[in-house]
Amino acid sequence: MHQTIPEIEFAEAREAEFEPLYRILIHNDHVTPMDFVIQVLKSVFFLANDKAAEIMLTAHIKGNAYVQTVSKSEAEKRVKQAHELALLAKFPLRFTLEPE
Repeated sequence: MHQTIPEIEFAEAREAEFEPLYRILIHNDHVTPMDFVIQVLKSVFFLANDKAAEIMLTAHIKGNAYVQTVSKSEAEKRVKQAHELALLAKFPLRFTLEPE
């Protein structure tokens, strides 16, 4: 009895199929309260309280800080949401993106 072996197809991952990654940075200002910054980092960027506080303090001391790296569309979505929250609260909190 001859058994047929199924043909296996291997899908090649092409770089163009993957969305580029972007780094999100937070920038210090002298107006936005620290507790508001921490809350935004927790609610929009899904960071734990300790990590959010660490990032906020780094930005406060150094002028900016790395938040996280995500796909470009997710980074744009999160930064837009953070800017909208800041605008509603009348704070100048600012985030920027840069390619990974």
